[in-house]
Amino acid sequence: MDTTGTLDEALQRLHRSGPERLGRLSNHAPMAVEALVARGHARSVHRWVDLYTRKLEEFPSATEPVTAGNWRAALGDPRRVADWIGYFEREIAEQPWTEVLAQWWPRLLPGLYGGSTHPVIRVGHAVRTLLAGEATGPRLAELAHGLGYWAARHRPVTGLTELPGADSAAAALDAVEPIAEREGNFPTRLDRVRRLPVWAPSVTGPDEARRRLTELVRAATHRYATHGHGEETMLVHAATAPNAVLRTLPALPRTLWVPSLRAAWTASAAVTAMYAPDTPVAWSPPGDVTAEEVFERALAHGDEHVIKFTDTALDVGDEQALAAALRCRELSEPPA
Repeated sequence: MDTTGTLDEALQRLHRSGPERLGRLSNHAPMAVEALVARGHARSVHRWVDLYTRKLEEFPSATEPVTAGNWRAALGDPRRVADWIGYFEREIAEQPWTEVLAQWWPRLLPGLYGGSTHPVIRVGHAVRTLLAGEATGPRLAELAHGLGYWAARHRPVTGLTELPGADSAAAALDAVEPIAEREGNFPTRLDRVRRLPVWAPSVTGPDEARRRLTELVRAATHRYATHGHGEETMLVHAATAPNAVLRTLPALPRTLWVPSLRAAWTASAAVTAMYAPDTPVAWSPPGDVTAEEVFERALAHGDEHVIKFTDTALDVGDEQALAAALRCRELSEPPA
C-alpha cells in the first residue's frame, strides 16, 4: 500500500497524456509506476516519469459521449478512446468500481487481445492498487482509463481450430504451433493465428480456475528464460497478460473466473504462436540474487517491459522466475 502519495501524483501527471502514441504504441507509464510503488520504489517514480513522458502525446479529443444506448457501436473503435474513458469516469463516479468492473468484464473479455493485450494489463495494475488500499480519485481514474482503453481497442479472436493440448500449462505452451509467417506487427500476426492447443478444458469451478491460471502465469514466466530471444519485448505479454487477469479475479464475481481462465490461456498461447523462436536456449542467472536485487536491476535498466515483467516474476517468486526476469533485462535494450 502506498502511503507516500507518490502514485496518485504520478497518475495525475500521466492522465494528461493519451493511452497510446504514434497511432498504436501503448503508454506503459501508469503500469510501470504502479509496479514501482508496489515493490517499494516510490522514491524513483517521478524521475522515471520525467524520462518516459518525453515521448508521450497529449490526451486525445472526445467526439461523442458513449452511453448505455450506443456503446456497442463504439466498441473496438480506437478513435473513440477519449469517449470511452469519459464514459467509465462517469460510471465509476456514480457506483462502486467493483460493480462497474463486474458489469463490463464479461463484455470486454472476448476482446482482450486488442492493443497487444496492454489494456487488460493496465486494468490489472489498477485493480491491484485498488484492492490493496484506498480508492483515491487518481486510482479510480486510472481504472477508468484502463477500461476505456480496453473498450476502444476491443479485438476478439474467433474461428480458432482446437488442437490437442497437454495437462500442464508448460507442456501446453510447448505444444503451441508457431504461425507460418512471423513478420509484421501484433495485429497482423494475430490475424494469422488459426490453431491453438486446448488447455484445462475440464475446469468448471472458480477455485480450480484460479489455481490453473496461477500455473499458467508461472509456466509462461519460466518459459521466457529459454524462449524470450524469439522477441524480447512481445513475449513478455505471454506472462503479464494472464497475470493481469489473475490479479483481477478477487475483484470479480466468482462466476467470471472460469471464462477469465479461458481468455487468459488464449492470449498467452496466441502470443507464443506469434513470437516464439524455433528452438529454445539454455540460460541460467549469474549467481544467487534476491527478489529485491532483481527488481533493483530492472529499475536500473529502466525499460518499462523489463520492469513489468520483473514485477510478474516476483509474483511467481521462485528461482526460475527470477532467472527469467534477469534474462529479460539482458535481452532488452535500455531506454535511449
